[in-house]
Amino acid sequence: MSAVLVESGPDHGAIWHFGEPYKEQRALEGGTAWADLSHRGVITITGSDRTKWINDMTTQELISLPTGTWTQSLLLDAHGRIEQQFFVMDDGATMWIHTEAEKTPEFVAYLNKMKFMLDVDGADKSGEYAVLRIPGPADEIGGPYEIIARSELVARSQSYSDKFTQVGMWALEAERVAAGRARFLFETDHKTIPNELGFIHSAVHMNKGCYRGQETVAKVFNLGKPPRRLVRLHLDGSMVHMPEHGAVVTHDGNEIGFIGTVARHFELGPIALAVIKRSVPVDATLDIAGVSATQEVIVSAE
Repeated sequence: MSAVLVESGPDHGAIWHFGEPYKEQRALEGGTAWADLSHRGVITITGSDRTKWINDMTTQELISLPTGTWTQSLLLDAHGRIEQQFFVMDDGATMWIHTEAEKTPEFVAYLNKMKFMLDVDGADKSGEYAVLRIPGPADEIGGPYEIIARSELVARSQSYSDKFTQVGMWALEAERVAAGRARFLFETDHKTIPNELGFIHSAVHMNKGCYRGQETVAKVFNLGKPPRRLVRLHLDGSMVHMPEHGAVVTHDGNEIGFIGTVARHFELGPIALAVIKRSVPVDATLDIAGVSATQEVIVSAE
């Protein structure tokens, strides 16, 4: 069956599904699926100072990252709010990054503005390289990932499809929501800090040197609790239409948060990630435009 494409949003133009999304989800869970993520932005960082340079600007500890290993990191503003989420790997000669396509030019511009006298160079290589989610069980950042030259994309796609099931964003996003992994531009807004989304220890290293926004992250971690928290919602399956990204979440008639990503999971049914006020009781039933939802804690309210 021909592919159905994503019509809007950060994944616009990517494959949504091939007609059997639940079959695709089962293959993904079984580690026998692959996906074309060539709509993602690709950035390269070259130069002898690249690792320390990126390490000093972002939230993850990258100095000791093993060659060929993927991890995720964040770029924050001075107030600790998330400006970029990216996935990074160093192959020994080049640092490879993939991120949201619409944020790639802004990210590259910022990086090159911060070069000063260092031996580094950041370049947008989205037109030359593509990201694949390759076969294997999902890891803690949604991979395993591979970056290849676009000139090799057709041949590599055929090679994977001969042995594995190609899946679309429906399957990948359903897996992500079920796993409780927040995504930039989906579970974020203009005031999101890492503590709210479960990024502490996964994308934020708490024992590394200073970086922009660290004071806010450390203060909330050590002295308080974030004002909001990420939750997984189990939605009433009787509804005809799913809530959309950004839909208001209410409790007792009061607005308490917003919907990030909604998915139909092959086992869990309709589920969503939402960001809500920390003070909302964890056992409270919530409402999204008439659709009731129960919570599953991801970021603790305690």
